[in-house]
Amino acid sequence: MNQNLKSIISRYKEDKETVYNSWFVNNDERLKAFRSIRRGVFNVIEDIKNGDFGNDFKGSSLEFVLNCITEQKQVFKGASHPFYWKPKLRIPDIYENEENKVAFGQFLEKCINATKEEQILKEIILLDQRKIKGLGPAVASILYFLHPTFIPPCNTAIVNGFNALFNDRVKLGSWSEYLRMREVIVEKNNEFKSGLSNDLGAFAGLLFDIGENKVVIRDEHLSEKERQKIEKKLKKRHIEVTNEMEEENLHTEMQFHIMTIGGSIGYDVIAASNDRSKCHDGKSLSFLGLDKFPELEVDRETYKTITLIDAVWFERGTDRIVCAFEVEKSTSIYSGILRLTDLHYSFRNSPPTLYLIIPDNREREVLRQLQRPSIKNSAIEINYIRFSELRENCDAICKFGEDKEILKKISRVSD
Repeated sequence: MNQNLKSIISRYKEDKETVYNSWFVNNDERLKAFRSIRRGVFNVIEDIKNGDFGNDFKGSSLEFVLNCITEQKQVFKGASHPFYWKPKLRIPDIYENEENKVAFGQFLEKCINATKEEQILKEIILLDQRKIKGLGPAVASILYFLHPTFIPPCNTAIVNGFNALFNDRVKLGSWSEYLRMREVIVEKNNEFKSGLSNDLGAFAGLLFDIGENKVVIRDEHLSEKERQKIEKKLKKRHIEVTNEMEEENLHTEMQFHIMTIGGSIGYDVIAASNDRSKCHDGKSLSFLGLDKFPELEVDRETYKTITLIDAVWFERGTDRIVCAFEVEKSTSIYSGILRLTDLHYSFRNSPPTLYLIIPDNREREVLRQLQRPSIKNSAIEINYIRFSELRENCDAICKFGEDKEILKKISRVSD
């Protein structure tokens, strides 16, 4: 089995279109998601403590967290479905049952503050003993983003992949079954982590691809119909990966325009810490801005979040942030908004001007998100600029602009 698994892992890593290459490595959005989701979980805990959580998934801070997770669509596309409030079934029973809601909040708080594997496993067992209706191992997908070296994510494809690879019969929806599956995942990951990662997401990605028939483990027994089905999935995956590469290039182009404008009209500029090596039209983002992100008077976690904002303008020669920009792709709108709101609340006395740079075809969706009560009822104003308008007007703004006010000519704000 070990030799066969070693071969499967090798094929998984070599194929440029597997989860390993399209999501686990070479994906800046995955890295950004960890901090956004962690911050979001703290918001869920605070809302439950303060009695502001509400009695529905829609509009809650938990929805925001799950939306950030589902942005990682390569593995977590349907991660939010188990948390939708289903009134007829009264599941998951953490919205109308106050005792269960508090228990869920305490569970998240203890897990996010845990430093050892045993602490998290203990809390999972205690949560399972409460038998909260409809609250099962889907929660592991949240825990993964809090403790990626301890807790693998869980969904249908991962379970199916596990059963296929290890010839097992793990049942979906059972915490005890999940914990049994987790033990095997951890054991096998320890054997092969020199070729994978301490982060269990790499191994979970392998199981996901097997469960989706994107990594074939025993193709000699496949029927022609099954082969055609796999070929269809592989073709679909190829298209998805190609589209993601095009999106990434477009994302970098927009960062390039923003930084070019900022530098031209007199500001110090910098790209997100994990984007500075990227190039547009042969020009590296690192050559357009500061060598390093200025020190700010914020806590360490918030500072890390701010350094991941796609582009930031500073008043020249100072650490005062003038404008901040998040460039949205087809998946990243929720985490981008969360980073901008974190920045706003960190500098309430002199808040920077905030911008979303958005694909033209996502304007309606962006407007819906900016109308969320948590944004609309706050003092936060987030402007947005469409890709086409930024591209078309970049040269003119560089030539005629004097300060940040020039962006008002091409930006919009939700009513």
